[in-house]
This record gives sequence, structure tokens and C-alpha cells, in this order.
Amino acid sequence: MRVIRRCLSLSHQKIEVIIKGKTGSPILIVSGMASSFDEWYELTEALSKSNRVIMFHRPGLGTSELCGKERNTQKVVNEMVEIIHKLHITEPVTLVGHSYGGLCVQHFMKQYPEKVLGVVLVDSTSVDFGVLDELDLPVMNEDSTDDAWLQKCLSYSTMKTDEIKSLIEPIILTQKELSFPPEIQKRLLEFPLNPTLYKAMYLEISNWKHDAQVIKNMEVCPDLPLIVIGRDKEHCVSIGIREGLPETEITLLEDKWEQLIKEQIYLTKKSNLIFAKGSNHSVHLDRPDIIINSVKKIEAEIRSKGRKYEQTE
Repeated sequence: MRVIRRCLSLSHQKIEVIIKGKTGSPILIVSGMASSFDEWYELTEALSKSNRVIMFHRPGLGTSELCGKERNTQKVVNEMVEIIHKLHITEPVTLVGHSYGGLCVQHFMKQYPEKVLGVVLVDSTSVDFGVLDELDLPVMNEDSTDDAWLQKCLSYSTMKTDEIKSLIEPIILTQKELSFPPEIQKRLLEFPLNPTLYKAMYLEISNWKHDAQVIKNMEVCPDLPLIVIGRDKEHCVSIGIREGLPETEITLLEDKWEQLIKEQIYLTKKSNLIFAKGSNHSVHLDRPDIIINSVKKIEAEIRSKGRKYEQTE
């Protein structure tokens, strides 16, 4: 299997890209905020046996350069278009977007539906995620509001690597990540120590609510095959309680998140909804099989030429 890690020059900045696989229809995966594409190692290894799989680090992540003072979903969409062009991909791509990456994918699919074969949204940020701020979560909101995150990111962005390391250690890999090759584990441990990562987060968080409204007001794509994957609500509530969060607050949050996930099926008329049993937000680590099967289902539906998804409510 061919694996290429390289930097592409996009709009006067270098973007770190990984390409796996030689043949098959292209899959472009957009990871979540502050997430390394190395987290997707197992999943991309599996998909690359039958497809060309492309992932990239947005500016400020990994070795990707951060140039300019503005980051938003439109910038990401522009970068996705450039990557597709630079890699000489002329056919429609299957898009997979996780968390904030899912918000970027929603923007792309609405702006360039002709470039998209199908979409898999993985516990994606909703265009209506602002309603989460209206929930009564006094304990959980002590250090997790947008303002709190902005202050933290701004502070970390001015620090040296060793200073960040002293604040966030120990960095603990998941059981899944500990099964990855040593060089992948090493990169995962180094990834959150980059001050530029936090500058990029600051810029993305600063604009994401405005971005969500822009995306919401764009026209829908009724004919695109779509699979929406959400996390396991009961599993996440259980984890939250074990971590000492108030049961009423974590339940309220997870109920609202589930509702927002369900509403994403109305992005198209060819949608399907799946909840990943036993998974938290990191579905790509907890249940990669569901994402893999979803991609293959979309491809099978396209080949069948005519079968429609049954919309789930």
C-alpha cells in the first residue's frame, strides 16, 4: 500500500497532507478541531485497501503553516478545493467530516455539490450548535465556554513548547492509539505541544458561530447521499458521571447534542442516521468500523444507480 506524507503549497502556505492507497474512488477526510490526522491511522489503513484516502492538517496543525490572521470554514473549503486540484483529482469525492471538520464538510457540500459523491458526518458540529450555550450547565461551563477556550488558546499560543508540555502532561493516549505504530504514537504525543495549534484554535473558535449561520443559510443539497453518525448518548452520560460531572448537566447536554445530530439528516433527501453504540465523541477511535461501513454503503448506493436512502427520523 502506498503512503505519501508531503507538503502542498496552497495560497502561499505549506499544508501537510497524507495520501494512502493507489486505486479506487477518492475519500477526503476532515478531522476535528485540534485533532491530528494520525488519530485516523487504523481507519485510513482499512479504507486505503480499496480507495485513495486523503487527509490534511489545517493551517497551524502539525507542520502546516499558519499564515494570515483569519480562519473560518470558508478558508477550509478553499483549501479542500486546492488540495483536490493539486492532487489532480477530477472525479467527485466522498467527504468524511468529524466534529468541526463536519461543519467544514457541510459548507463544502453546499458550495460545491458537483464535486461530492457522498458525505459521512461523524458526530459533526451542527449549524445550530449555538443553542448549547442556552443550556443551564453551571458546573460544566466553568471552564468550557467559548470565552474560556479563547483565553486558554490565546495564552498557550504565546508559550514555548516546554511550557505547554509542563501544563498538559501527562498526555495519555487511548488504548486504540497505543496499538498504533511507535512513530504514529510519537507524533500524537508531540501534536498538542505546538503553540501554533492554539493560535489556529483561537482563530477557528472566534469565527465558528458566524460560520454556522452562513452555512445554515446556504441552499441544501437534496440529491447527495448522506450518512449521519452520532455518538452513544448513554455511554457519554456514563463517562461524564464517572468523571464527576453532575448527572443532570451531562444528561441535558447529551440530549440536546443528540437532537442536533438527528436534525442533520434533513441536509439531504437521501440520508441515513446511525448512532455508534459504545462510542464517545471520538467515533473514529471507538467505532471506526461504522465509519468504514458507511463509506462503503455510500459507494454501493452510487453503484446501484437508483436506490434511495430511507430517511430516519
